[in-house]
Amino acid sequence: MISRVTSEFRREAREFRLRYCCEDCAHFEPDEARCAHEYPCEAHRQRDLESCHEVVFCKEFELA
Repeated sequence: MISRVTSEFRREAREFRLRYCCEDCAHFEPDEARCAHEYPCEAHRQRDLESCHEVVFCKEFELA
């Protein structure tokens, strides 16, 4: 799911400590820098919310 990054989104992400990137997912294999389910990761990797206009949420995300 692609979501626009607005000032409200940024504020809420900070306030609620939103986690959505591969690096925070239980299915991410950091040594291999890949998803255990073999999904492409690039769009879901760490993003600087201050400089991006959209984020992509993975349907398989599970907080680690």
